[in-house]
Amino acid sequence: MPGDRERGLAGAPLLHTGFYIGRFAPSPTGDLHLGSLLAAVGSYLDARHHGGQWLLRIEDLDTPRVVPGSADRILRTLEGFGLHWDGEVIYQSRRIPLYRAALEQLQAAGHTFECSCSRRELGGTEDTGYPGTCRAGPTRRGVPTATRFRCADDSVVLFDDRIQGSCRFEQRELGDFVIKRKDEIIAYQLAVVVDDQAQHVSQVVRGADLLPSTGWQIALQRALGTVTTGYAHLPLVVEKNHEKLGKSRHSVPVEPALAGSYLTAVLRLLRQGLPPELENDKPSRLLEWAARNWSVKAFAGVRCVTACDTARAKKLGPTRNMD
Repeated sequence: MPGDRERGLAGAPLLHTGFYIGRFAPSPTGDLHLGSLLAAVGSYLDARHHGGQWLLRIEDLDTPRVVPGSADRILRTLEGFGLHWDGEVIYQSRRIPLYRAALEQLQAAGHTFECSCSRRELGGTEDTGYPGTCRAGPTRRGVPTATRFRCADDSVVLFDDRIQGSCRFEQRELGDFVIKRKDEIIAYQLAVVVDDQAQHVSQVVRGADLLPSTGWQIALQRALGTVTTGYAHLPLVVEKNHEKLGKSRHSVPVEPALAGSYLTAVLRLLRQGLPPELENDKPSRLLEWAARNWSVKAFAGVRCVTACDTARAKKLGPTRNMD
């Protein structure tokens, strides 16, 4: 999926247009690892640095992939790292009527069509843009269909990412994307747009792996007549071979007992210039310093960072002065 960084001020300061509301929205498909911790810390620090709120949303719509108990472990881990959220935790699985209403709004406005294509029929085209097979109607009858958002052929999505700079997405190349799956589950792209609007999120700070999704989400915001949020995409933590963290030593669950060591590692990855005397300190002191000195300029334009060995956090030992 294309997304070209062109001109623009990567690392530019946030222009205040109202009260800052950020969020962290993990999926309960497993425990937090180094990559998801970096996303949580980055979004938290950006919110606190700007005197804003940091909301927590559990994106548990994809029920076949939800791991029982994962959501509770995520909450406890965030608390153990001193990442305290504002307000109540929102669970997407309890908000389905909101997503259905948005889907009906899009259908009534002619922004959708039903698609009967199977994964085999599409082959690898989903990653390079849907070919429009069912735009005039499902090519097969009597089978379950997915609902796709009809992208405008001549429309371009432009936005300035505070970390990655100016981004441009051709909707024709993005292709018509699924907003309701064949199994009736509302897709991530629609749910996240509805939730960000309902929660008045003003700044979305998340991993760079979601940068291509931003074009789709802004297209949905326009179709629904909602406000476009600000975006800042953090570097993605990858292995030395540049593959996303998978089932490896770096994707093991982070341990709250080693919170200071892990936070030190994350702040290093984000090039925040942590003073040596604060390394491995208790979370409250680390986060207080980091929120006060937070700067996205330090990693402006950086799409990925190589995973530091999480064994180093264990080697550094337990966090100092946990109580």
